[in-house]
Amino acid sequence: MNDLLEVQGVSKKFADFQALSSVTINVPKHSIFGLLGPNGAGKTTLIRIINQITMPDSGKVILDGEPLQPHHVQYIGYLPEERGLYKSMKVGEQALYLAQLKGLSYKEAKKRLVYWFEKLGISHWWDKKIQELSKGMAQKIQFVVTVLHQPKLLIFDEPFSGFDPINANIIKDEILQLRAEGATVIFSTHRMESVEELCDHIALIHESKKILDGKLEDIKRQYKTNTFEVGLSTKHKTALKQTIAERFEIATADFKSLEDDLKLNIKLTPNDSSDDLLAFLSQNASVNHYKELIPNASEIFIQTVKNNGL
Repeated sequence: MNDLLEVQGVSKKFADFQALSSVTINVPKHSIFGLLGPNGAGKTTLIRIINQITMPDSGKVILDGEPLQPHHVQYIGYLPEERGLYKSMKVGEQALYLAQLKGLSYKEAKKRLVYWFEKLGISHWWDKKIQELSKGMAQKIQFVVTVLHQPKLLIFDEPFSGFDPINANIIKDEILQLRAEGATVIFSTHRMESVEELCDHIALIHESKKILDGKLEDIKRQYKTNTFEVGLSTKHKTALKQTIAERFEIATADFKSLEDDLKLNIKLTPNDSSDDLLAFLSQNASVNHYKELIPNASEIFIQTVKNNGL
């Protein structure tokens, strides 16, 4: 079986509010799966169902080939967007307590905590109270507690909230390492640059329905427009622009350049390849910049949501 998690036709309603409508997603093993959507789309409800915090009205969830059951909580690590540490408890004491709730013995929990605290350079926080820590420092503690019992499935909801860029990169690298060591990750965020850096697969939920899912690279391929951003050096900009416009669909481009270029976005015709375009341009000017415009995750997110009526 290639999927660690299968969500099959899950629906959930709260009074008159439809939170999820027959949502189906498949999360491949050893992948980082981006769960995306506008505020109120249904992402948090789906995450809470996977964690058995709430139950679906219909549909089912399969974890590693088995219908989701209470004991599966030991195979899941969940970092919620709203953090839940006890502010008056000491860091080490609280981390040990939470680790034992996940089934670790005191001895094993202490061993693993010492490893993670040393790895992240936070050993001196052991006897501090949570209320003495900044938001980012407390976030590190919660991250450690989430991954400590080495679960099959990790669910991170806005994991970089509260982090400066340096610490965000540290946690990003740790997430990638966990995936390399065999973990499967569901990653929910509004930071589209993080989706680009981390996610292998994505699903987009909008107004309770899944409207897009698949491998990120395949989705990008579907959304590309065969348009190239070019910078051309020539003494005859107006004439060259007219020559290009006679064969291709063009628009003015805007990008930084060290040259005084003719800057254009050029869309291929059905009969031309990128090599054909480059050869055509090279015959008429010096090509200083040549780049295919491939939509990023943010652009795909916005376009898909707009197409579905937001």
